[in-house]
Amino acid sequence: MDKKIIYSGIQPTGVVTLGNYIGALQNWLKLQDDTNYQCIYSIADLHSLTVRQVPAEFRNRALSFFAQYLACGLDPQKNIMYFQSHVHEHTELTWILNCFTYVGEASRMTQFKEKSQKHPDNINMGLMDYPVLMAADILLYNTALVPVGVDQKQHLEIARDLAMRFNNLYSSTFTVPEPLISKVGAKIMSLQNPTAKMSKSDENVNATISILDSEDDIMRKFKRAVTDSDTEIRFGEDKPGISNLITIYASCKGISIENAVKELQGLTYASLKEAVGSSVVQLLAPIKLRYNDIMNDKENLLNIAREGAEQASYIARKTLRKVYKKVGLVQL
Repeated sequence: MDKKIIYSGIQPTGVVTLGNYIGALQNWLKLQDDTNYQCIYSIADLHSLTVRQVPAEFRNRALSFFAQYLACGLDPQKNIMYFQSHVHEHTELTWILNCFTYVGEASRMTQFKEKSQKHPDNINMGLMDYPVLMAADILLYNTALVPVGVDQKQHLEIARDLAMRFNNLYSSTFTVPEPLISKVGAKIMSLQNPTAKMSKSDENVNATISILDSEDDIMRKFKRAVTDSDTEIRFGEDKPGISNLITIYASCKGISIENAVKELQGLTYASLKEAVGSSVVQLLAPIKLRYNDIMNDKENLLNIAREGAEQASYIARKTLRKVYKKVGLVQL
């Protein structure tokens, strides 16, 4: 039986946050040992160019981000891992898909509207074309499942629409991808504003935990975490701060929300924050050690990226040749 392809990419925007790790990477670690799936993960560096970057900083950040993936436990022997910019088929398929994407579809994307308001001085075509490049990322590999957060579901929908549109015009070519959304820990919220998702771009340094944060920084940030006005430890929509802490604890311990609530019952909010912070410290300590070892061997890190790009290109080339043939381009 052919393995189902799972594809995902994350922009190299600095550091992997606790939210990234719990919301995505922990699930990826389970998937890499499942013989039913072939997982493909990319550093989506081309997507990052929609905002202005300082070249040297961006290059170092992308390499660090790749190392963080590996440090988190993603195994290049079990997964295909590479930089998006190292596989030119991504941009080539994007152009073809652009010719099947309607302007109205692209301009209606929520993220395009939000980022246009946030960066009114840099509303570029890449920003509008972002979902089409994302569709190319996914469709190149006959992806069956895409791990997505709720904020990315709209982008997956346009990938599905483009796949079906192309298939209807030229016969079956692309696999129509389905979302893979985890339940527990799928969305980790800001420690300072528990109604907003934890984000590495948050201006409040106490709102986000990086997987590379020191033990002291982690404990300090949890001590300052926003909770609620009462003293009850309960999971529910009316208690976003406490619910977020419970979710983090459950994810770090690998237990259910219900069991986490039982373990944390009777604690004061100060003790709750300390317990959650300690669970995060324990989870991240070995990751930081592996990261330092990986970054100290840049040659090996680049070799892993090179091998991953070669594996990805092999699959992507076959898809692109099929697409070129179907749209009528001359083949050599």
